[in-house]
Amino acid sequence: MKNANRILRELENLFYRKARSCQVLKPDSFFNFLLFMNLTYWQLIKGNRNFRNLLCGQFVSELGNWFNFIAGLGLVRVVSDASPQAAGILFAARLLPFALFSPIAGTFVDRFSRRQVMIFSDLFRVGVALMFLFVTSAENLWIAYLATVLLSTFGAFFDGAKNAATPNLTGKEGLLAGTALMFSTRFLLMAVGSALGGWAAAVFGYKIAFLINAASFLVSAFSVWLIPEEATKENYELRITNDESNKAKRESFLTELKEGFHYTVKNHFALTILLMNIIWATGGGAINVIFERMGGVVFTERENWNPDLAVAFLWTASGFGLFIGMMIAHRVSGYLDRKNSHSSFIVWTLIVHGVLFAIGGYMPSLWLFMFFCFVSRAIVGVEYAVQETMFQRSLPDYIRGRISTLDRGAEMTIFGLSSYFSSELMYYISPQMLTVVSGILSAGAGVLWFIRMRGEKNIAYRREEILSDA
Repeated sequence: MKNANRILRELENLFYRKARSCQVLKPDSFFNFLLFMNLTYWQLIKGNRNFRNLLCGQFVSELGNWFNFIAGLGLVRVVSDASPQAAGILFAARLLPFALFSPIAGTFVDRFSRRQVMIFSDLFRVGVALMFLFVTSAENLWIAYLATVLLSTFGAFFDGAKNAATPNLTGKEGLLAGTALMFSTRFLLMAVGSALGGWAAAVFGYKIAFLINAASFLVSAFSVWLIPEEATKENYELRITNDESNKAKRESFLTELKEGFHYTVKNHFALTILLMNIIWATGGGAINVIFERMGGVVFTERENWNPDLAVAFLWTASGFGLFIGMMIAHRVSGYLDRKNSHSSFIVWTLIVHGVLFAIGGYMPSLWLFMFFCFVSRAIVGVEYAVQETMFQRSLPDYIRGRISTLDRGAEMTIFGLSSYFSSELMYYISPQMLTVVSGILSAGAGVLWFIRMRGEKNIAYRREEILSDA
């Protein structure tokens, strides 16, 4: 695998030199074919032990996270007498710290050991997850909010390190499969974990779910510990060296943080992805409140559902949809590569997924609403896998952590604010109307992509820009 990666990097450098000299990029060239050949899911999992360990760690910890989310949401609903404001505060506590600390975490994981950041983040989260056991009444709801803030903060560092290390573990030829697997398993666990979490909360109570969440972080830390240090990061000395000592020079933490912001603003493609994700999050952030109100209140009253199970089933349908979308992304991406039609694909999938979600808001039964959620999320799942792979391929390793976490942090900021303001809107509009608004706003991301990227040739791999900004 290491030899294959080295050969591909040499071919990539040769292709860059040829592209720069002739200023012509031929998507069907031999070198382009070699550079972007994609491993299948099975080839990557079977042949890459380090990636398997990372995937296993994420699988277990994400399962525990969904136990925590469903149980935490149910606990807050019970002790606050189903207050929309209490739920909104919990959503904000879950999302905003992640957004706030993501740019800092991105710079941190570009400077220090990504492996150690993931391990220590998991170990800290073991203790934090147990704090929920002390929430027994509305008077100590603050403990739930504090624990959620801390889980989100440590999660920002873990995700920053994981996302930055994944391309190093997979290599360019395995990046599409790796991206799809990392996100698809996360979304599969959204489905399975939320369903199991809802069942466990309904049958055994909330404490069991919180204990499972704490144990999952221990398993994740052990899985990451099995990955060699050198596998998670390229040697910085290859990029910047000292003429006398041949040791790497590092700028200050603040300088590198600013460098990440500068790269994002100046790079057309990176800025487009950032703006598109922000627009999507204005509508997407409402999904927390929508599922809580539709499942926990509307269909509970209309069809006599157990509120925990109804909310869990909505997340299950959404998670399965995203999982299916991610799993078929490999074949879809191959087709888009041949047809060079990434731009139109992203436009239409984003618009269609938003329209379908908006229509689902007025379905008369929980099962029909679940169906529209499933289809909408399956469509956006394919789109996201293609978009994220394009984005990660465009980023050099030395700055990848900063850019990816800045993008994620900005998206989560809007997502969290959207969740909170959506909870406040529940005093003025119905959950069904909020679902329509959410779908329309999310579809606006496709419109923005069309405006900024129209007329671009070979949109999947903007080589000239990557060369000039690297």
